[in-house]
Amino acid sequence: MKLLNVGVFFILVPALMPALDPLSASLFMGGVAITWQLFSPHSWLKCSLLECCNVKDTLNFSVVKMDLERKVFGQHLAVQIVLRALSANIYSKRPKKPLVMSFHGWTGTGKSFVSSIIAENLYRLNSPRRRFVHHFSTVLHFSHASHVHLYKEQLQNWIRGNVSACPRSLFIFSEMDQMPHGLIDSIMPFLGYREEIDGVYYGKAIFIFLNNAGGDKITEIALDYWRRLKRREDIPVKELQHLLPEEIFRNTNSGFFQSQLIQKNLIDYFIPFLPLEYKHVRQCVREELRVQGHPEDEDLITEIALAMSDYPNEERLYSSKGCKTVASRVTLST
Repeated sequence: MKLLNVGVFFILVPALMPALDPLSASLFMGGVAITWQLFSPHSWLKCSLLECCNVKDTLNFSVVKMDLERKVFGQHLAVQIVLRALSANIYSKRPKKPLVMSFHGWTGTGKSFVSSIIAENLYRLNSPRRRFVHHFSTVLHFSHASHVHLYKEQLQNWIRGNVSACPRSLFIFSEMDQMPHGLIDSIMPFLGYREEIDGVYYGKAIFIFLNNAGGDKITEIALDYWRRLKRREDIPVKELQHLLPEEIFRNTNSGFFQSQLIQKNLIDYFIPFLPLEYKHVRQCVREELRVQGHPEDEDLITEIALAMSDYPNEERLYSSKGCKTVASRVTLST
């Protein structure tokens, strides 16, 4: 009906023009142009002023690659896999299934940070496009295990509604290790190899799960390589990707305990985030000093990095909190 009204309006424009003086005619035509832009489904003006889903994919891989390599420290495996996964989905005209990635590792290793970089480059979060990036916090949104049946229905409706509004929707689930058992399986129908479900196409949607579960196994392997004088860069990603599904499937605190998402191979990538070494924490401190506008102080960088390298007790090779508390330590020390 709106488009019909606009069409009638434009038919009447030529008849109205002769009755207007030049200035009024210019203002009138300017208003017509703006009106047309606002009624056009995906115009640049409407997408700038109002909320508009990106019909054309806007992910700039050169920018994403630069951000990940410059800002994420010690996670060469994760960066490589994420870029490969995004490329396969984004550059496909009609992906056969949504992109589903599960990030695993200790707290502070960069899981949330990497997901935020993806979101920032897929949609500009300082614009109305942020409504197409959906972040679910288990402790906030799914805090009562007794309400699982209600959560399942709400989650299905939320995903169905948002993908209907924007096929290129991004869903991020954090604190998966605290998610009630069985809840995440409720979204299984949306993650499979299906053309459409009730007229809705899900292949362009992206799902990211953030999980501390599996972090101990990843650290165990990384530490074993270090003790055998092997580089962390030599850790085969296939070994970790093979072990992670088995590890979290058996882990009652993973959020994927006996999950059908794993049984039916609906998670495309299990992405390991390695524990951060002293040298990586130094990079985090250096970057935080820059962000907070402080000059680089090598003594302070060393002091904070040494204080945060606490695992295992003998070697003190890794930071058990990653870079999670670096910002507050820099603030207190400057």
